[in-house]
Amino acid sequence: MTVHVFGHRNPDTDAICSALAYADFLRRTTRPDAVAACCGPPNERTEFALRKAKLTAPKIIMDVRPELEDICNRDVVVARTSDVFFEVYERMDEHELRAIPVLDDNDQLIGLVTLLDLLELVFQGGVDPYRSREVHTNLDKVVSVLGGSYQHSVDSGLNEDMILTVGAMSAGGFCERMKQFPSDRLLVVSGDRPTIQLPALEMGVRGLVVTGGYQLSSGLMELARGRGVTVINSPFDTATTTMRIKAAQLIEEVVNRDFLALSAKLPVAAAKQQIYRSAQTVFPVVDNQRLIGVLSKSDMVHPPRPQLVLVDHNEIGQAVEGAEESDIVEVLDHHRLGGSLKSTGPIRFIMDPVGSTCTLVARMYRQEGLEPEPGIALCMASGIISDTLYLRSPTTTDVDRDLLAWLQEFCSVDLAEYANEFFEIGSALRSCTPDKVVREDCKQFEENGRRFSISQIEEIGLDLFWERQTELSQALVRLSEQENLEFSALLVTDISSNGSLLLMSSEPEGWEEINYPQLEDRLYKLDNVVSRKKQLLPLISSLLEHSPEPT
Repeated sequence: MTVHVFGHRNPDTDAICSALAYADFLRRTTRPDAVAACCGPPNERTEFALRKAKLTAPKIIMDVRPELEDICNRDVVVARTSDVFFEVYERMDEHELRAIPVLDDNDQLIGLVTLLDLLELVFQGGVDPYRSREVHTNLDKVVSVLGGSYQHSVDSGLNEDMILTVGAMSAGGFCERMKQFPSDRLLVVSGDRPTIQLPALEMGVRGLVVTGGYQLSSGLMELARGRGVTVINSPFDTATTTMRIKAAQLIEEVVNRDFLALSAKLPVAAAKQQIYRSAQTVFPVVDNQRLIGVLSKSDMVHPPRPQLVLVDHNEIGQAVEGAEESDIVEVLDHHRLGGSLKSTGPIRFIMDPVGSTCTLVARMYRQEGLEPEPGIALCMASGIISDTLYLRSPTTTDVDRDLLAWLQEFCSVDLAEYANEFFEIGSALRSCTPDKVVREDCKQFEENGRRFSISQIEEIGLDLFWERQTELSQALVRLSEQENLEFSALLVTDISSNGSLLLMSSEPEGWEEINYPQLEDRLYKLDNVVSRKKQLLPLISSLLEHSPEPT
């Protein structure tokens, strides 16, 4: 089963690069099925880093809750309208099935057939002397089910309603019986009894089935050809031959065309109620009427759960949609410990207060004695450079410095020059709408039941901020309202001065204790504050802790 390695929502460079690098590490060590994924597109700086590293961005998956196409049985046993009872019953018996989908000649799903439906074919008509003899089939199917052969055939592939009669009584009595039915619909079954065969041929019946491995004499065969009667040789006795002919009936008339089919994209949780309310035993899973799999009710009792590895976050509120319904098998992070993560069993949980999750991944490469490919090495270096502002952030540790120097050994570019290029690329204020600016690297938090968000962008100089301050403020208010948050904050970090501006959508109770200069309404100057994780979040948490909750 695939394990997806995910960074947080609204992913930054460290989230995406650590997912790519750690998925590569897992594939080379313990999980060859590891795949990097992200729940949002990379920003411009991250795209620049991936181009330089010659890596493809992770697959974007916005919701990991399983859909029916993820859990359905794709090895489907099907029937077709041209099949007969015997063929379908054998198929169902071999696979121990009670119902199967039915397709037309264009492979389009048209219905279902159940075992009970099939038995109706054999027992239809009950004791009615006419209906109980009717067999809707063609003579080619009769020969196939009998394992027999033709001595002579006429229009053998034509589907038609035949009347099955057995020549087991006296010749006179049987001739009277045959006269009760249209001769051109009669299919006569007889052993080696010329006294039965001759009048049947003279009447011009539709077909004559000779049982017991016998064949018609040459004289009778001349009569059969002259009267246009199909002659079939059966290797079985008369009783078995008769049963098999009844089993050669086409299933078309018992196909249930009023059935429930489910979309392949339907979430498993949404499908459960539909399935449990239905009397069906099998449920086709379709994509535009094309059958891709089937489900039974038992498949929905304990459906498989997606497996996730979380990197650069450990809180469900920051994880991809559906993470709470998945099996989280591992966490690799450098942030504070959140309280919302639960697991169904023991998991590997690695947390270390370093400057970047890519630092933790690089350390695992080195500890395992693995040399990263140049692209993966630059990918990890990009995450460290981004999250530590190239080792200038107060979150930077000696471990970050040590591992960035180690990664330089495998990179084909000078990391100091690369860092300058990296930060010159992708000014969010220059290229993004205000709503995208406040959502590009946005994380939501909850403190004592109070929900808020902190977004962060890095710029070289703050001139563009002053030009767009009003629209950014309005975008923050919209973000807070749309996400039902108490407030939203935007930290605009100036890489050149190693300081930030803090813009708020609103100010919660107790905010006057912030102890940083207020430049304008809801705007503050935070000298030497560049880290959301280590500086701003603890400050906000402290202010909220000592202020009353909003009423």
